[in-house]
Amino acid sequence: MRWIRAAGRGLLVLVVVLTGYVSAGASAEEPAGGGRGPLTLATAGDLTGYLGPLLEGWNRAHPGERVTLVELPDSADETRAQMITDLRRGEAGRFDVLNIDVSWTSEFAAAGWIRPLPRDRFPLDTFLRPVVDTATYGDKLYAVPYVTNAGLLLYRTDILAKEGVAPPRTWGELESIARKLAPKYGLDGYAGQFLPYEGLTVNAAEAVYSAGGSILGDEGERVTVDSRAAREGVGFLARGVREGWIPREALTYKEEESKQAFQDGRLLFLRNWPYAYVAASAPGSRVAGSVGAVPLPGPDGPGTSVLGGSNLAVATHARHPDTAARLIAYLTSEPVQRQVLTRGALPPVRAALYEDPELIRRFPYLPTLRESVLAAAPRPKSPHYDQVSLVVQAVVHDAMTGRQTTEAAVRRLAGELAAVSAR
Repeated sequence: MRWIRAAGRGLLVLVVVLTGYVSAGASAEEPAGGGRGPLTLATAGDLTGYLGPLLEGWNRAHPGERVTLVELPDSADETRAQMITDLRRGEAGRFDVLNIDVSWTSEFAAAGWIRPLPRDRFPLDTFLRPVVDTATYGDKLYAVPYVTNAGLLLYRTDILAKEGVAPPRTWGELESIARKLAPKYGLDGYAGQFLPYEGLTVNAAEAVYSAGGSILGDEGERVTVDSRAAREGVGFLARGVREGWIPREALTYKEEESKQAFQDGRLLFLRNWPYAYVAASAPGSRVAGSVGAVPLPGPDGPGTSVLGGSNLAVATHARHPDTAARLIAYLTSEPVQRQVLTRGALPPVRAALYEDPELIRRFPYLPTLRESVLAAAPRPKSPHYDQVSLVVQAVVHDAMTGRQTTEAAVRRLAGELAAVSAR
């Protein structure tokens, strides 16, 4: 969830607007009955300070159902660990609503830590279609999408325009342009997030998905990665390093390092989340005014991004589940989602916002992001996702550094994932 905090710097919430929305609209949605009262919302550290004022809007309109914000560490791994520790305490736990990374939904649901939610309580048909899949497990809804994301290919518009070259739609075009044009302008060709951490899992999954493959099937029970498509996808990344159009320095990049390299004018192409587009286009960036974005390329045309973002879930032992569901409906309402976009450049889950002419004028990448989200896929679903991700990171990094051939890496990946799935 680091990208959420990085992308949200400077987000200010207009409490008076949000309070007005809650006061005017929430009463019509409140069913009679119990399950109401104060709540605790747990999230990773809110470095931007936006969530407290946002929740104050709710609290002013619902004095008997006040929400207390609990900020966990900035590190996603530490946040996950503290959430799990609390959830394992059952009724003694203090967290009612949790803002979880989309990749945690399956794990938390399979463990029985979060409760299924009634689909009819939420306008899921107004969300971008693929994001709902990140909130389901075993055909049940276990969370509600709050913020979404999809990878984009950022590029230098000034250089491509000067050379009369269109932005790449295929891997072959990306390789050719990166190999030929980047050195001409003293740049590195292409980078993503290739340090062995969650970002590399995402980049590897996107390469495999774009080639038409998959990593796991049947909610993590079946390993599907031993395929021609996986060899093609992993081979694309390994070949880039071997041939030099992916710089070896990129093997140390996470989101921030790769963004900075592009923003400093050292890269021709970059795979990153939309927040990097905003940062690279802002005053002070060396490439401001020269940044374009297109969907990620694939072997024969546009590829497939992995969905990012976070979902809101209700702990199984939440004290007031009805209030929890209504709070989630508020946080995912269109007025609040609009504020998330306009104040923080965070990708909302409401589909209509991507077609709003005023918003598109302010955020020119929205149509491209919408296209990417609609073509995106979730990370491999598994009750053991943390172990799955560690395996993918380690094996793909070995392939990219040349420690293993692509063929050997994919065979090893299949074997180690089978061992994880059997636990």
